[in-house]
Amino acid sequence: MKIKSAVFAHCAGFKEQLPPETAPEIAFAGRSNVGKSSLINCLVQRKALARTSGQPGKTQTVNFYLVNDALYLVDLPGYGYARVPQAVRNRWKSLLEGYLSRRGSLKGVVLVVDSRHPPMASDVQMFQWLLHYRKPVLVVATKTDKLSRREYNAALQRLEQAYAGVPVLPCSALRGSGRDAVWKHIWELATS
Repeated sequence: MKIKSAVFAHCAGFKEQLPPETAPEIAFAGRSNVGKSSLINCLVQRKALARTSGQPGKTQTVNFYLVNDALYLVDLPGYGYARVPQAVRNRWKSLLEGYLSRRGSLKGVVLVVDSRHPPMASDVQMFQWLLHYRKPVLVVATKTDKLSRREYNAALQRLEQAYAGVPVLPCSALRGSGRDAVWKHIWELATS
């Protein structure tokens, strides 16, 4: 996909702060520190549109990025390990559940997983939750550049078994590999 424009458009820390539903939205969900923001930056070919950090739990709001004035990529707070107070985790849970279950303009969810590790219980739980609520899902396996060829093949096979029935696409935000395939699936979700 040719990126003509990509801008930070809105952030919401509470359900009441979500913006009006004006364009299709594709959300990015995943554990803390799995590379959601890096993946978004790779997709829009910008180094720092979505803020990245080595510290888990940095994304604490639902962040909307408008691409080509036609589509929102939505960076969700990570689930799983993050050193934040329980009250913040409870707020995230309420915000995420409300957004994912009731947002009419949400056309699909990219479940971002780390290709180097087997699916964790929290990943499988999110996957099952999305299927239960009939949200179209695409699994993107990040950090593939950190795997040897043998590890890469084994990791993809393991992920395809764990997330049977949905596309599992390998991607490296560092190298940009897999970017076009991810965009193709995102655009199909957004326009279906």
